[in-house]
Amino acid sequence: MRSDPTRRDFFNRTTAAGAGVLSAGFAPVPAKKVKSQKEEEEEVSPAEDLMREHGVLKRVLLVYGEAIRRMDAREDLPAEPVADAARLIRSFVEDYHEKLEEDFLFPRFRKARRLVDLVDVLFEQHQAGRKLTEATIRLANAGALRDAARRGELKDAMARFIRMYAPHEAREDTVLFPALRKIVGGNEYDALGEDFEKKENQLFGQDGFEKMVDRVAGIEKKLGIYDLAQFTPKG
Repeated sequence: MRSDPTRRDFFNRTTAAGAGVLSAGFAPVPAKKVKSQKEEEEEVSPAEDLMREHGVLKRVLLVYGEAIRRMDAREDLPAEPVADAARLIRSFVEDYHEKLEEDFLFPRFRKARRLVDLVDVLFEQHQAGRKLTEATIRLANAGALRDAARRGELKDAMARFIRMYAPHEAREDTVLFPALRKIVGGNEYDALGEDFEKKENQLFGQDGFEKMVDRVAGIEKKLGIYDLAQFTPKG
């Protein structure tokens, strides 16, 4: 018996169409691009990068404050932690963090004619801070700590540094850094972050910030001020 050509054509067409659907449904799915470990890491914006570096500075200011407290209370004060704190200020804050501000931020604000008066004061304070750090490094030794006059000079240098840098960094965190995003475009802003990272790696190797945090923690431990709970008011 001959088959009905109409039914046969319909069957062939539907079979071919079904095969096409199945073929499309089971087509290989392109594999997702595997991100590198670097891409998986949380990106840090330029402003956030500078602000967290201020956290290291704040912790050194606390070290200086503890040194002054011990001097006033006539308690034992080892010279090594104070000297190490001042050297950390010199290498990480002044020669790196402040240089980023002076080379990458201040010129952009001046060019945009934004916050120029603030930038001028901040730059002047950088210069004053370096002189105070030089004095602290020079006087943070056992011989100077045994001499009343030089001990007083050391205390004065640290006290003046604290008084200047507490408002200095607060003004940058609340005024200067938030305004940076408004004067540079998105691509330029991202490029700044890359420039900051390259400079950090060049000076301190990989994970430079983490190394500085560990270093300041070691100084705190030597002075007995690392345990955060001790600062909680009782009662």
